Amino acid sequence: METKLLTVDPMKDAEVVQALGSPTRIEILNLLRQKGPLNVNDIAGHMGLPQSTAATNLKALEQAGLIQTQTMKATKGNQKVCSCIYDEILIRFDASGTKSAEDVVTVSMPIGLFTEFEVEAPCGLCSVNNVIGMLDVQEVFLDPQRMQAALLWFTRGYVEYKFPNNAKVTGRKIRKVDFSAELSSETPATNANWPSDISIWVNGIKAGHWTSPGDFGDRRGMYSPAWWKLSGSQYGKLKTWTIDDKGTWIDGAMVSTQTIASLGIADHHSIRFRIGIDEKADNPGGMNIFGKGFGDFDQDLVMSIYF
Repeated sequence: METKLLTVDPMKDAEVVQALGSPTRIEILNLLRQKGPLNVNDIAGHMGLPQSTAATNLKALEQAGLIQTQTMKATKGNQKVCSCIYDEILIRFDASGTKSAEDVVTVSMPIGLFTEFEVEAPCGLCSVNNVIGMLDVQEVFLDPQRMQAALLWFTRGYVEYKFPNNAKVTGRKIRKVDFSAELSSETPATNANWPSDISIWVNGIKAGHWTSPGDFGDRRGMYSPAWWKLSGSQYGKLKTWTIDDKGTWIDGAMVSTQTIASLGIADHHSIRFRIGIDEKADNPGGMNIFGKGFGDFDQDLVMSIYF
């Protein structure tokens, strides 16, 4: 799910516009965005709808390309699990295009391509095929195979990434920037009640934290490979930090007064994004980062710059 913004041409994308014309389907999209992947019965239960009504509306959303579904094994038979694809949907009436440049640039960063790190054990890295190196050895984070990582975890510390600064290249002014990742706490085995304050820093400036409720292992992640043990971390929550001219937000809730102006983005050729556990965190419960091929969302770290 690398694309977070969908731009709709109402003349060409009539099916999408029609799908969005139902309040029930809008509520379903909001539910999936807030709760993450759900099966048809769960969606019907949350919304107080008959199962047949929920299924009909989900089919319309799937046909319009607004949700994705996956058939998974259930206690009895199979179940269809649905997930939301886009964070924002923009209907453009000038889609024929009078502008020569895009209004948004989205970059997907594999989670193993960190440029700096400082971690404490328990820690480790996995590709979609196997564990990389030895578990609980910090030096493994220097292994060249880290570039294949699809899951990484540690109990203290951070990893830092350098994203390209398209604003510096084009000379355009940034309106806001988003950072999106699937995250959870980290504890030996799993524990759904294990809070952890996960913070981000942009260009060395802390921009707020999100408290993960736990380390989730009650079921297999939708994309987690079959070889990965069920007692390990299976999935996380997809969280999006948004930094604009008013402050820093996580999924629409303000968490910091740091603004786009305070990050000094125009002064640097790269945008340094650090994510980890602050030394002064009230809940230092470690963290997992899920990339492509692990968890519930088939994505790596995603940065979107809006001009």
